[in-house]
Amino acid sequence: MSPDSHTNRLLGYPADARLLIINADDFGMCHAVNTAVIGTLQAGVVGSTTLMVPCPWAWHAMRFLAKHPEIPFGVHLTALADWADYRWGPVTSRDKVPSLVNKEGHFYNFEQMPGFLAQVSLAELELEFRAQIETVLAIGLTPSHLDWHALRLNSHEAIWALMFKLAREYGLALRVRGQAWIDSVQSHDLPTVDYDFLDSYLLEPATKAVRYVELLRELPTGLSEWAVHPGLSNAELSAIDPDGHSYRQADFDFFTSPQAKAVIEEEGIILINYRALQKVWQEK
Repeated sequence: MSPDSHTNRLLGYPADARLLIINADDFGMCHAVNTAVIGTLQAGVVGSTTLMVPCPWAWHAMRFLAKHPEIPFGVHLTALADWADYRWGPVTSRDKVPSLVNKEGHFYNFEQMPGFLAQVSLAELELEFRAQIETVLAIGLTPSHLDWHALRLNSHEAIWALMFKLAREYGLALRVRGQAWIDSVQSHDLPTVDYDFLDSYLLEPATKAVRYVELLRELPTGLSEWAVHPGLSNAELSAIDPDGHSYRQADFDFFTSPQAKAVIEEEGIILINYRALQKVWQEK
């Protein structure tokens, strides 16, 4: 990326500034994730989180956010469940969103995503996404942005367009993935990332800390985003996610470490959050 970052200009930063959003996804998923998300937020490197409204521990997360209005958070739009033995379903009455649920009334799981996306009703998906946003607003919380949980949307432009529409309607910013969507959003003169965001699940747990340091040292000018997934590898999370709990523990360990803060300071990286983007989105 050349040093004439579109977003740097819109947010009022120098052209050569290196901006980074570090967002803790999946707040509300379970107690082990909630505890870790809170810990990373309090450590001061992770600057925001996103809430999974349909999940069993969402109310615990929302009570925390209500007590800490200084913490930016988004709505992690959720239409999938992740595991066979730990499930959740829509906020909307199931009879109104039949294409979103399986025969047991739960969201389809991650492995079933291609079939789900092939048959889902866009109108029903909009109804559910609105219900998740409205649940947050109804208890007096003020989100900064929208993003999504687990959905692979590269070939689903209609769902992307729906989320963009909802962000504009509710006065929120939107996480963007892929160069085509980045270009699309920036064509509206709106701030967004200058690069595809980093999904921390793509980094191996054993070498995550080393890789994070490398990525911080190499961070380009403009705005980058890291979607991280802190969790505590305790009995609860190990039972829920036997294959992935170590990925979440590695995120928690690094983003609560003195090393993370030290490297960011050494590199002169500016940590921001979606409230800065939201302000411009609301003005446009």
